[in-house]
Amino acid sequence: MRLRAFHAAVAACLIAAALVAMPAEAQSQRIRGTIASLNGQVLTVTTREGPQVKITLADNYTVRALKKIDASAITTGTFVGIAAAPAPGGGWRALEVLLFPEAGRGTGEGHYDWDLAPGTSMTNATVTAVVNSTNGHSVNLKYKDGSVDIAIPDGIPLVTPTTADRSDVKPGAAVLVGATKAADGSLTATGLTVEKDGVKPPM
Repeated sequence: MRLRAFHAAVAACLIAAALVAMPAEAQSQRIRGTIASLNGQVLTVTTREGPQVKITLADNYTVRALKKIDASAITTGTFVGIAAAPAPGGGWRALEVLLFPEAGRGTGEGHYDWDLAPGTSMTNATVTAVVNSTNGHSVNLKYKDGSVDIAIPDGIPLVTPTTADRSDVKPGAAVLVGATKAADGSLTATGLTVEKDGVKPPM
């Protein structure tokens, strides 16, 4: 998943992070919600904001999913994507952590604003240090333009990409789609990340 595009690759699962080049008249956006239906190539999503949207999927659209990992998998040298919110006393507090497979190393590298919630950030970077604490741990992340410390509290989603197929695209499943919005308002996508085995797509 490219993290900033989240639909660019599962090796990048994404999720999400250097938006795929789009025509000047098109816009990229992440759509989070629940699958209402899939009719042919038309996916209807009930968005987390409430309204339903229809997305036309490419003929060769891909399906991705995530699986849970243990905190012990986040070690020095791993490449991760962390969605975080400002901590009450300053700094950043992780909301979700994605462990990239080695093939996704370097995807969307950097520290930038994110749209999970107001004021959130996304950091795709290499872990250079891990410090354990009584209620979780913290990591130092190094990216090409700098570094940042992020606290990772116990209990937040820790995930990595896993296989999925079109049979997993079913009503009621949580979904995250990186879509392209055309000038006429229509939405298209080349892939999606879907809930599987109870693990909902974060980010």
